Amino acid sequence: MADSRPANPPPLTVAVSLVAVQGLVLIGLGVAEALSIVGDRLSVGISTAIFFLVYGVALVVCAVALTRRWGWARGPVLMSQLIQLGIAWNVRDAPLLAVVLAVAALVALVGMLSPASIEVLMPTAEDDAG
Repeated sequence: MADSRPANPPPLTVAVSLVAVQGLVLIGLGVAEALSIVGDRLSVGISTAIFFLVYGVALVVCAVALTRRWGWARGPVLMSQLIQLGIAWNVRDAPLLAVVLAVAALVALVGMLSPASIEVLMPTAEDDAG
């Protein structure tokens, strides 16, 4: 059965795309960390690699869920972007990295909090009835 809903609004599409890229970058960092584990830092390397992999996969899953308009994914994505803003502030001594992190987080936040995105992600009484 075909979906009769209109396409996702552009702000949501941009935000979801950024979240998916963030997730893929984290997965890449997790793989890189796993490949660079050496004997004297085995436990730190394993736990860091697992953290990056799990966090990256979670962001990709949330991005896919948001494209399907599953509202539950909105909270974790918003929280992740707020954390990323904090990380950007923390790495402000590396200006290029800080700016990239902050801009990506702000664009994703604006896209997620735009009225058009909120409208398609929040359930209505009509959705509950149908």
